[in-house]
Amino acid sequence: MNEVLRQALAAARLTDTEAAARLGVDPKTVRRWITGQKPYPRHRWAIADLVGVPEGKLWPETEAKKAEVPPATATGTQRVYPHRWTVPHEVWRELFESAEEEIGVLVYSGLFLADDTGILRLFERKARAGVKVRILLGDPDSPHVRQWGEEEVIGDAMPAKVRNALVLYRPLLGVEGIDLRLHQTVLYNSIYRADDQLLINQHVYGAPASTTPVFHIDGRASRDMAATYLQSFERTWKVANDSSG
Repeated sequence: MNEVLRQALAAARLTDTEAAARLGVDPKTVRRWITGQKPYPRHRWAIADLVGVPEGKLWPETEAKKAEVPPATATGTQRVYPHRWTVPHEVWRELFESAEEEIGVLVYSGLFLADDTGILRLFERKARAGVKVRILLGDPDSPHVRQWGEEEVIGDAMPAKVRNALVLYRPLLGVEGIDLRLHQTVLYNSIYRADDQLLINQHVYGAPASTTPVFHIDGRASRDMAATYLQSFERTWKVANDSSG
């Protein structure tokens, strides 16, 4: 039982149903948090703001994790890579391996991941262990996908890359815990997340995503910076369409 959370909600004069409505979750989810289940990072931050109690008081174990962050990461940016292709393969693997609650991918095609059998097996293994895996690909019929292909100077190859990625992800779509949706939004950057750790691939007009910078954000050190991208992911997920595979 999380007695501190229960008392904080009572002090804020919020029932579990009212808190759920404010946070955009099911009341049963709030009740599970009260009985001891730890929320995802974005929900912990939202609850802390809602009841006016620091996250560390609601979930003391998070303070121990924050204490492990080296002083050099105080800005939240762990490292910047000049190009996506310079990010070592082990960095991608370590990112997704670190996930205990959720993995998220927001891209147009992200074919370099979909084409990596090791990463696909990692996603499946994590999902079977209870980690939520959400993948957002660009809708190949979206004008924004076609336009991005033109801006990358690859034309119709972009929709084709998305369809190729869909074929590669298809074997995972029957695994419980793995969901894939197609979005039609303008993508200003690609987001790769594992809990509160993010790799952000910037999009630059006229340059392929593989040649543009990637920076690593540690959400434990800068929750506001991380929240900006996590909120963008959630908004895109909300308006995206389920994929039939």
